[in-house]
Amino acid sequence: MLFCARMKVRIPHDLDPAFVQSLKEREKARAIELQQQGKFLHLWRVVGQYANISIFDCASNDELHEVLSSLPLFPYLQIEVTPLARHPSSIA
Repeated sequence: MLFCARMKVRIPHDLDPAFVQSLKEREKARAIELQQQGKFLHLWRVVGQYANISIFDCASNDELHEVLSSLPLFPYLQIEVTPLARHPSSIA
């Protein structure tokens, strides 16, 4: 099942900068790992925002929740998920 997730990052300004840097490094490593596993198909930055639009391929809603909650930045993410279905006019 394909899912589109729009994620806005909301890191509190009073967090320790070293902790924030560590979060970002762990987030990048986890995103790479999920891409290599085939769970994280696409990742796009939203211009002018600390946000991204991502496409995930998960077997169920529960698996998607597990994947999203495994992200180190999860506690600081506002996430909107849209399940996707093939469009009948798509040639791909």
